[in-house]
Amino acid sequence: MIIYYNPRCSKCREAVQILEKNKCEFTIREYLKKPPTKKELRELLAKLGCKPIDIIRKKEPLFIKKFLKKKFEDEEWIQILIEHPQLIERPIVIDGYKAVIGRPPELIIDLIKRKK
Repeated sequence: MIIYYNPRCSKCREAVQILEKNKCEFTIREYLKKPPTKKELRELLAKLGCKPIDIIRKKEPLFIKKFLKKKFEDEEWIQILIEHPQLIERPIVIDGYKAVIGRPPELIIDLIKRKK
C-alpha cells in the first residue's frame, strides 16, 4: 500500500494510524516533497475511478485565488495538480489497482477489508 501523505494533515495522521492498527504494510509518499508525475497521476485517477477535478481541494486558498471560476480540460487539471500538489486531496491510500481518498477515514477501512 502507498499513502499520499502530508505530515501537517490530521486526516493523514489518522489514516496512518488506521493502517498501522490493521497491520498493513505501507509506504508513505510525501507528495508535497515528491509530486506525482503525469503518468502516476493518471494511474492514480484510474485507480480512484474519478476525474482530476474530483481530487482537488476546493477550499484550498490557492484554488480559490487562482482557479475557482475557471474551466479546464482534464489534461490541464492534471498539469495544474503536478505544478501545485497542495491542491491534491489527502490522504489517498493505494492498494494495487484500487485507491480511496480517506475522507472520511472509514473509507480506508473499507479498502483494507476488500484486500482480506
